[in-house]
Amino acid sequence: MATVHVLTEGYVGDRVAGTVTLIRDGSAIVVVDPGMVANRRLILDPIERLGLTPADVTDVVFSHHHPDHTLNAALFPEARFHDHWAIYQDDRWDDRDADGFALSESVRLMRTPGHTLEDVTTLVETGDGLVALTHLWWHADGPDEDPLAVDGALLRTSRERVLGLSPILIIPGHGAPFSAS
Repeated sequence: MATVHVLTEGYVGDRVAGTVTLIRDGSAIVVVDPGMVANRRLILDPIERLGLTPADVTDVVFSHHHPDHTLNAALFPEARFHDHWAIYQDDRWDDRDADGFALSESVRLMRTPGHTLEDVTTLVETGDGLVALTHLWWHADGPDEDPLAVDGALLRTSRERVLGLSPILIIPGHGAPFSAS
């Protein structure tokens, strides 16, 4: 089973940072949303504390293409990069639909449009249950209505789909993990 480590919790206000997370599943080392942070050490130091280097990261997932979730992608020179429609590595661009794509035995992607039309949620099977890494929520307190969503109704439908999977934990785009119940 996979393990999930929040490297840095994001926030929104006068400044903005995305929540950056690392997933370990066998030989797969996955970083989700390596975006804006106050200092790159907030990403790199926790990785080092886990006994890893940036070159050990095999995959990077972008929940969507806003800079606050992608800005530090270049920290991971050996990784494959995943978004809603392709896998990118070096000079290769391989088209594929993210929905249902498995990065490893316990990690898969799910299309969850709403904040943008291209959003994906990373679903991780852990020993404790399912964890959803997603921008369907900014943080535990909402907002109930995403003011930047391209389609509020679609966002609500995507939230219902994720909640229908009964995750034990949601790791939102800009905050601390919270219980889905």
